[in-house]
Amino acid sequence: MTGKLRPELYRLVPAQATLDAPTASSTVPVSGDDVIRAIGTIVALFALVLCCAAEEVLPVIVTPKVNPSSLYIVRFDRWTDADERGFGEFVTSIGESDCATVDRCLHGIGNPFRASDPIGIYFRSDCADLPYVLRFYYAWKRGLPFAYVSNVEPRGHTRDIRYTARGNAVAERVTVQGGGASGYATMETLRGTISSATFRIHPDLEQPLPQDFYSPTIQPGSIRPGTVIYDPNGHLAIVYRVEPDGRIHFLDAHPDNALTRGYYDLRFVRASPGMGAGFKNWRPLTLVGATRSADGTFSGGHVVVAPNAAIAGFSDEQFFGNGPRPADDSDWRQGAFTLNGQSMDYYDYVRARLAGGQLAFDPIREVRDMVDSNCADLHYRADAVTLAAAAGIMNAPEPSRLPPNIYGTEGDWETYSSPSRDARLKTAFKEVRDSVQRFMAMYQAGDKRLKYAGQNLAVDMLTTYDRAAALCKIGYARSDGSQVAFGYEDGRKRLFAMSFDPYHCVERRWGAADPRELATCRDGAAKRAWYAAEQGLRNQLERTYDVPMGFSLAELNAHVPGSGVAVPPDTDVRTYLWTMRNAARGTGTRTN
Repeated sequence: MTGKLRPELYRLVPAQATLDAPTASSTVPVSGDDVIRAIGTIVALFALVLCCAAEEVLPVIVTPKVNPSSLYIVRFDRWTDADERGFGEFVTSIGESDCATVDRCLHGIGNPFRASDPIGIYFRSDCADLPYVLRFYYAWKRGLPFAYVSNVEPRGHTRDIRYTARGNAVAERVTVQGGGASGYATMETLRGTISSATFRIHPDLEQPLPQDFYSPTIQPGSIRPGTVIYDPNGHLAIVYRVEPDGRIHFLDAHPDNALTRGYYDLRFVRASPGMGAGFKNWRPLTLVGATRSADGTFSGGHVVVAPNAAIAGFSDEQFFGNGPRPADDSDWRQGAFTLNGQSMDYYDYVRARLAGGQLAFDPIREVRDMVDSNCADLHYRADAVTLAAAAGIMNAPEPSRLPPNIYGTEGDWETYSSPSRDARLKTAFKEVRDSVQRFMAMYQAGDKRLKYAGQNLAVDMLTTYDRAAALCKIGYARSDGSQVAFGYEDGRKRLFAMSFDPYHCVERRWGAADPRELATCRDGAAKRAWYAAEQGLRNQLERTYDVPMGFSLAELNAHVPGSGVAVPPDTDVRTYLWTMRNAARGTGTRTN
């Protein structure tokens, strides 16, 4: 967690909260709420349609009716299916907009509630906070109850609770009280409380207190806009769209407040069940023991969330497969995924299930979309590097040691460095290379799952790659302010030379190798030595959060264990496709 809402922009009203009781009492009867709820939803959606139809940012004509004050007011005692759909539509609208920071997203046309936020309010979030920030924001604007895990404890020894080997357990829950807290103050509290450790919980663990999420069935409608994706390497994302072919679009936030988008893929690793990796949906909840005032608002009470047994969409299959469950959690890798009688890789299984049971690939579209996504990530990286340059951190002396772990830390290193972001970017570039090789293997085998009607797949993919790459232009300002521009393929070639170290000059942050481009870099001999010594870490795709990494320069030069790998992986799509240009289509019959 890094960064806070700027307190000078508003006066914080002290938040009031109650610790959740471990058991539930009877629910509060409500009459007439469905009508009020439906009217509010219709007005909000009408405003959203008007906003999204505009070609440019225009003054808001119609906005949802919301409480004009900043107080969080509870008007309903539960979330209904309609509320969940509304939340999903809210997330989709944010994701489909072109906003690039959390603040711009919540002040932008993708947010139908934006007119209720005064000028000067600044919204911030990192990746772990984002699911809670968006969920609470929607609950606040719609008058829905909200509660959250406020403290977790490790299950076993750990150096960092965000990366416990056996995961964590919920130690404390909080219900946000209606009428007693500013919504902005609550968002600030959430940002100071939530970390990726909050998500690192076994899907079956419901004691001593329940978690905020449940593990959903892998099927259409269960993985949906609003579903959270947890990477146990310390990253979070939110689904904002699922395509008919099963591809999942996500949005995520970063310590610099940037908000980015991508596709679900191997960047989100699987892990032992105790780490709680994968898809997570918010649990159904009910406010109990509350007092309803004459104006229909609720005060007091506490939120009770549904247990796994009461949730129809709960399933452990993403951890253990859809066949017989392994006897022990440690055997989770033995869990198999099958569909239509065929064994499948987990990621193919997810995509096929969300596509209605059929796995199909359009290789031309996939290549174009992956290049476009990687280009967007390069631009997002440019924003992050520019932020570090503006902070002047590259002018500070290089510390005598790296942080205890370069991927999981706090302070300036977390805000301005980019090892995690860069590792994910490199993984995405490698996936393009791996995907075209897979598509060629399917083409040569005559695999009917490959939806391609052309005559030469290698040539057509190469042409598509080159055309998409030609549209991608990256630029940055050198240390003297002069501009440098390069394209996608040049960016790929620079990938493993791009420094993640915020103390290095901006030229090295962008992997400059040409002496003419490097001429403006002011790094001295010590920083040049650090840059060279960090090459092994730049070559590494795996984000090893559990490995001590407080290396000195001498230790890096000695290539001590954990200091990286000698050779980077192959990301060269063009060379591979050129060598395959004479490959012929096969005559296989596989269809699933």
